[in-house]
Amino acid sequence: MNKVHRQFRDIFARYFLLVAASIPNLWIFYFVFTPLTIYPVFYILGIFFDTILIKDVVIINNQVPIELIRSCIAGSAYYLLLVLNLSIPNIKLGKRVKMILISFAALLLINIARIVILSFVFLESFTIFVAAHQFVWYFMSTVFVVAVWFSEVKFFKIKEIPFYSDFKFLRKHSFLKR
Repeated sequence: MNKVHRQFRDIFARYFLLVAASIPNLWIFYFVFTPLTIYPVFYILGIFFDTILIKDVVIINNQVPIELIRSCIAGSAYYLLLVLNLSIPNIKLGKRVKMILISFAALLLINIARIVILSFVFLESFTIFVAAHQFVWYFMSTVFVVAVWFSEVKFFKIKEIPFYSDFKFLRKHSFLKR
């Protein structure tokens, strides 16, 4: 099999994985990252408060519920990182797996820290919490994903551009090209 056919196969496999990972409704991300988020948050808050965990709700001091809904888990942010990672061509499988695992771990740690900090803010002042939560939700969540991705690009010395590099290759080798 020549290099061009391998690249076509690689592109198909990467984008097939992206579509498969999104079905149904990013289920795999929530299945994996819900417990990986909830239990550390519960244990960290348990260092400072009496905590009880009931499903996805951490109850602090027997009176304050912190419900970790799907948006708190940030499944779509993990999916965006997967999209960015899989839309880069010419990366060996081992390096790609390492890149994905490191980016997911970084985002997981940031997300756990975000939830714990916002929990402390919630306990201090509901008014401040609402403003802080909105700011983090609408602005900082994007900043977190972009920071993880740019850090990954720098650390792994990625030279290709997501999607564009694949598009250039496909255009160059298209039978529709004149």
